Amino acid sequence: MANIFSIQTLNKISHDGLKRFPQPQYLIGNEVEKPDAILVRSQNMHDMPIPTSVIAIARAGAGTNNIPIPVMSERGVPVFNAAGANANAVKELVLAGMLMAARNIIPSLQFTASLRGDDATLHQLVEEGKKSFVGSELKGRSLGVVGLGAIGRLVADMALALGMKVYGFDPEITVDAAWSLSASVKKCNTIEELLRHCDFVSLHVPLLPATRGLMNAQRLAVLKKNAILLNFSRDAIVDTEAVIASLDNKHLRYYVCDFPEVKIAGHAQVIALPHLGASTNEAEENCAVMVVDQVRDYLEHGNLTNSVNFPNLFMARESNHRLSIAHNNVPNMLGQISTTLAKASVNIHNMINKSRGDLAYTLVDNDSPIIEKVVKELKTIPGVLLVRNLPMLDL
Repeated sequence: MANIFSIQTLNKISHDGLKRFPQPQYLIGNEVEKPDAILVRSQNMHDMPIPTSVIAIARAGAGTNNIPIPVMSERGVPVFNAAGANANAVKELVLAGMLMAARNIIPSLQFTASLRGDDATLHQLVEEGKKSFVGSELKGRSLGVVGLGAIGRLVADMALALGMKVYGFDPEITVDAAWSLSASVKKCNTIEELLRHCDFVSLHVPLLPATRGLMNAQRLAVLKKNAILLNFSRDAIVDTEAVIASLDNKHLRYYVCDFPEVKIAGHAQVIALPHLGASTNEAEENCAVMVVDQVRDYLEHGNLTNSVNFPNLFMARESNHRLSIAHNNVPNMLGQISTTLAKASVNIHNMINKSRGDLAYTLVDNDSPIIEKVVKELKTIPGVLLVRNLPMLDL
């Protein structure tokens, strides 16, 4: 069977993920012409021309700030991410950050690296110097988790297992997330309430207009004195200048982050890692596998899982003849779709529709094949963004 779909990879994507595309039906490469879908990790897509052939974009990771989502939404193109696939990797790095700060690991390593002399001299210097690096244990301390998504919940569970008291804040928590959250997590109604209680605060929210500069001077002032702030979300979640001022005023004890900046470079109370959150072999493989499966299901069956701009929607195949329709969330859209199909003597076997904000998505299983003329008529309906004819494929 010849190539049916073409996939362009803008970054190196794990082989364990890519091999889930069946061959030779899928053509994969970074120089693919007229791709049906694009897989990306970190490359900035805002300034690149995205071919009109593209009907799906998938980010092999969580954040999608490098993808022009509004432009894709106007085209009816879903953007997928690998929500939760790197959660364990980030959780473990948060633990490492907490320990590095609580036990003064970085300055103590720098101290021992500077020692010179024979073993007897080193032993004497160590005994004299170690009192400068006395730290604190995690057990019994309080951790505030801001954002209780896949990563935040794992961080909360980890802290509880270590004997910590855990406070959580997330005004946008989903029903599924709330059910899976341990009852031992004390829920806070405001971020300020959380900050007053906690020795550690770990941020796990996406970068949105509402979260940009979330940790500003006013909120840092509310934070418990000598607290440790951890940011493994996005750099702009935190007002860096406010953090520096809080560190210099000895109010904040440490700032641990995954985003080096010139402003914080070399600061004695900053532990800045080189964006290692999802940099494990396991996380890269998990992300690739997840987005490949999502893209395949969308290309072949029109189902949407972990789309960041369209609603999640799944409909089991009950027919060999399926239509997927991305459209604006406006009145009478389903009526116009049904009328157009009825005029073409197409009987609807099953239909499902969901909306997300201004966008909506519809899957229609039909009892007979859909001719191109019908697809063209559906595209003329005001508000329709993208129509795809999805006959059952033997892959």
